[in-house]
Amino acid sequence: MHLDEFHALSADEARRVVAVWAPIPHWVDTLVAGRPYRDVADLVAAAREAATGWDATDLDTALAHHPRIGARVDEPGAEGDASRSEQGAMRSASADDAAAIAAGNQRYEDRFDRVFLIRAAGRTPGEMRAELERRLGNDDRTETAEALGQLAEIALLRLAQTVTEEGSA
Repeated sequence: MHLDEFHALSADEARRVVAVWAPIPHWVDTLVAGRPYRDVADLVAAAREAATGWDATDLDTALAHHPRIGARVDEPGAEGDASRSEQGAMRSASADDAAAIAAGNQRYEDRFDRVFLIRAAGRTPGEMRAELERRLGNDDRTETAEALGQLAEIALLRLAQTVTEEGSA
């Protein structure tokens, strides 16, 4: 959608769009209330700035319904579409990578009590596997910070894929 179309949405419609980027209510409300933005770069800057205040509670909120890396995504709608697209590389994962990621997901959930979150877009299954294995060695604070950073990367990527400048294709 063009930036002018984003601005023209009702507050409720805009909240639904922004919640696909990251379903963190206060962040969604901040971005919706900040309209209109001068340009997409201004919107991205506002989104990035608002994400710097995210904490472990926000992470848990965002991950409440987030699919595991490598799991089949059946969720309908924009959020499911985004997850399926982002995890597209997993369709070509080797049996070894898929099995290691599945086992790593379970170890991660047992260790940190939440699903493993990584910006899958642009990464190979092997890269995601290596990151999962590395991050299993993090302490709780370090891992929360890394997961929040990944959540911000995902949100900003989704924003950039959703909103374009007026007149651009």
